Amino acid sequence: MSEQGNVIARPRSGLGIWLDQHLYSFVSSLGRVLRRPWATLLTIGVMAVALALPLGLWLALDNLQHFAGNVEQSREIDVFLKPDVAAARASALATELRGRADVAQVELRTPEQGLEEFRRTSGLGEALDALDDNPLPSLLIVTPRNDDTQLVNALRSLPETDQLQHDAVWRQRLAGWLGFGERLAWVLAVLFGTGALLVVGNTVRLDIQSRREEIGVLQLLGASDGFIRRPFIYLGAWYGLVAGALALGLLSAAATALREPLAALSASYGSGFALSGLTAQTAVGVLLGATIIGWLGAWLVTGHFLRQTRPTET
Repeated sequence: MSEQGNVIARPRSGLGIWLDQHLYSFVSSLGRVLRRPWATLLTIGVMAVALALPLGLWLALDNLQHFAGNVEQSREIDVFLKPDVAAARASALATELRGRADVAQVELRTPEQGLEEFRRTSGLGEALDALDDNPLPSLLIVTPRNDDTQLVNALRSLPETDQLQHDAVWRQRLAGWLGFGERLAWVLAVLFGTGALLVVGNTVRLDIQSRREEIGVLQLLGASDGFIRRPFIYLGAWYGLVAGALALGLLSAAATALREPLAALSASYGSGFALSGLTAQTAVGVLLGATIIGWLGAWLVTGHFLRQTRPTET
């Protein structure tokens, strides 16, 4: 029992000590980042550009995929019926095709609807009014459900079919180019991500060299490798987090600069396409990935340094 008026300090738990050490490393590493603004800005800037380049390519490919036309429209099969096919038969044929398992949707466009659309888009209203008869046939716009090879052959063999239009080759080539671009984006992401990791590692290595004597004293006093490594790991994580945020800012600035001319270009093609940016989930993923890259670079460098400078037992 203690004397009255005295307070006995209870020893802190292991968890409390561990949290205190992490909090100290967290704050001290942030202080080291802020104390060297120019060196920090240079490191973060290089990392941000390395992260923004593959992200920008991936975002451009995603927008290109939307600009090329939606997926359903690129898969449509246009079936032009023979001129002598009556409207009732065309409607019945559309109903029959809707019952097929490999057909997702069928749209019937009558000759009158086709002529009205052509009148609206071509600007040849007076010339069309001079025609005695409507020369346009009935049109079935068929959207396949999955693989459309067998369906194309079936539609071509219909007795009512006069002509079939299907851009399968173009669609396959476009899909191939987009697939190649996506693979290229991943390759660049790995290369530039490795470059960002090396940048962080080199920056942390220079910081370790400047504190070499301090680290040596801590090792002689029996400090664990985890205690010595922790501030540098947080330093690398700070570099990665801020670089990821800057990369997102660069992409947002680029999107803002391109949005207006791209909207004017798409309007000239009669499209309402608008440039889309990264979603909130993707942005969070970028920040998390950049932080992990910074953490990993610092962890590798400090681990290598500690293995080389660990005091030898005598």
